[in-house]
Amino acid sequence: MKKILTLLLAAISAITFAQDPMLAPFYHGVASGDALADRVVIWTRVSDATGTLSVDWKMATDTLLSDVVQSGTAATDSSRDYTVKVDVSGLQPDTWYYYQFTYNGQKSLIGRTRTLPAGDNQRIRVAVVSCAAYGSGIYYNAYLSIARRNDIHAVLHLGDYIYEYAEGGFSGMGVQVLPDHETITLDDYRQRHSSYKLDPYLRRLHQQYPFYTVWDDHETANNSWTGGAENHTPGTEGDWQVRKSEGERVYFEWMPIREQAPGDYTIYRKLSFGNLADFIMLDTRLEGRDKQVSLGDQAGMQDTTRTILGAAQMQWFKTQLSSSQATWKVVGQQVMIAPLVLPLVGVVNTDQWDGYQADRNRVTNYVVSNNIENVVFLTGDIHTAWANDVPQAGVAYNPGTGAGSAFVEYVVTSITSQSFPFPVSVSLIQSASPHIKYADLTQKGYFILDLDTQRAQADWVFVSTISDQNFTESYAASWLVNRGERFLRAAPGPVTDYTNTAPFAPLSVDTMNVSVSEYQRQLQCTVYPNPFDARLNVRFYRQSGLPVTVRMYNLVGKLIFEKQAGAEVSHIMLNTQALTAGSYLLTVENGRERIRNTVVKVQ
Repeated sequence: MKKILTLLLAAISAITFAQDPMLAPFYHGVASGDALADRVVIWTRVSDATGTLSVDWKMATDTLLSDVVQSGTAATDSSRDYTVKVDVSGLQPDTWYYYQFTYNGQKSLIGRTRTLPAGDNQRIRVAVVSCAAYGSGIYYNAYLSIARRNDIHAVLHLGDYIYEYAEGGFSGMGVQVLPDHETITLDDYRQRHSSYKLDPYLRRLHQQYPFYTVWDDHETANNSWTGGAENHTPGTEGDWQVRKSEGERVYFEWMPIREQAPGDYTIYRKLSFGNLADFIMLDTRLEGRDKQVSLGDQAGMQDTTRTILGAAQMQWFKTQLSSSQATWKVVGQQVMIAPLVLPLVGVVNTDQWDGYQADRNRVTNYVVSNNIENVVFLTGDIHTAWANDVPQAGVAYNPGTGAGSAFVEYVVTSITSQSFPFPVSVSLIQSASPHIKYADLTQKGYFILDLDTQRAQADWVFVSTISDQNFTESYAASWLVNRGERFLRAAPGPVTDYTNTAPFAPLSVDTMNVSVSEYQRQLQCTVYPNPFDARLNVRFYRQSGLPVTVRMYNLVGKLIFEKQAGAEVSHIMLNTQALTAGSYLLTVENGRERIRNTVVKVQ
């Protein structure tokens, strides 16, 4: 069966190239990341091809790609799942660039990216995101919200970019992505990353901004640690070290992250934004973490031999903190470092730093005893929003003045992943944990981190829904820490005085000057699974409100299905059980635009 399917897919590759000129063979779009002052990683993937491929790329200073500053050719093949990653060097600092890939005469979307500043700089703005479970009825509206704005430099993703669960495995959310079972093998992880990157809202965000990323647990398995995971059963799912290494390998294949050496999948690293900020990225998940202890095991939580970073990473982290000459030391990491306890309950989550209190004590004491100022932790994982002072170990904390705080922490809510059911109100949480200055336990969205020479401010933005493509954004809260202080203050409002002068990257392959409003009207769709068996799902993304018609034809042009969807409908499922095995043409159109897809039925 596998051989038949391979031959069938190869046979339709020419059809796919001819029928989808907008994206083929670069269905996953483009991405960039890990920019330095003189270089940046650019990424794409070639589909519908076999063998060893040569892919051309170029980088320019303008959206028409007329002022080319670098170009070259990259090779890819099945050993890296036909992903292409180029570390483009010889660039100027603090500069917007535009880039594109070409294979077999066909062009990718044009991407936009930006190098880091060098030396003096006055302002940095990044969007901070985390936790993006992709499922039935789930829209990446927060990603689209960020992609539409033109007032940030980059996106910082703090993990759970994908989720490993089988269909329906994440609290019943019906994850309809490939594969439909839990991701365990190399091919499983590749399929899951592929499914996520086909989402048009995520593809749009990658196209417009460079990403700086770390993984959390779901890029491998829930509540993972260096030697295992809660969601891994060795008896039925094989050796954990094999699974972990394959998840790590695929992450580096599919994400625009720089390998520190060939085959080195270390994600903790430092990124210098001139002398304004050093972003110190940690791995609290897989590098050196000991197994989590159970709730109530107070001795285990305080055990000085247990670690969340590991000895080598802890020493590296201390060195980065003490050697940094930047004004701000921004720590991008996965799990909440501030204590979180509930009245009459105590610690509620030993997967975060509460379960590794000795390591937290080492960090807070090191920062204060070495007089390291302006440390800001950025955190994901918990699917809720928080602004915290982080008290120093063994020092009385004064909630009125902030005395006793070692540094501050901003926690981003999830893009889509459902919130944890806290059984108490925010005010009751704050009564037991007065260092927690702000929390929202239900909303979805992101925050904008705005750094200047005098303060570091976080502005939380929430989307009204993740179950409908029609949504609104709302500003929720702002907190800041002043330079030289170690505690949070409420900010008077969001920062709104910044706009990028660089235009957006063109939003289609064949139109070089597409306005933002036209971009937002563009019809897009996701078709899954493909290949399919008994059902085929078609999901629309549109801004115009025009009705959509879905048609399926066989390869001799006979109409098999035709269904119409009104403005309020965003998903159609075709019952394809009676179809014979083979390839079909699927079209999605709204009267102005038409998208063509080649789909394959298997038995």
